Amino acid sequence: MPRSAWKGPFFTSFPGLRQAIQNGTPIATQARSCTILPSFVGLKFLVHNGKDYLPVHVTEEMIGHKLGEFSFTRKRFSYRFTKAK
Repeated sequence: MPRSAWKGPFFTSFPGLRQAIQNGTPIATQARSCTILPSFVGLKFLVHNGKDYLPVHVTEEMIGHKLGEFSFTRKRFSYRFTKAK
């Protein structure tokens, strides 16, 4: 179920946002539930996945989604092959 329209998007203020816009430095955050706004396009975020900070470069297609959608928390499964005897 989507968020109510009258509430608006969930947004967390980032203290180093102005410096990141000017310098191009990534913003480290644990706010995975923060909605990506149009002003974030072109910025780089380091989103915490529970273990590491993974880089996320924001594009126009990501507007309206959450930061956590682009930082996977689970390890990809790979089948281990055995040697033929």
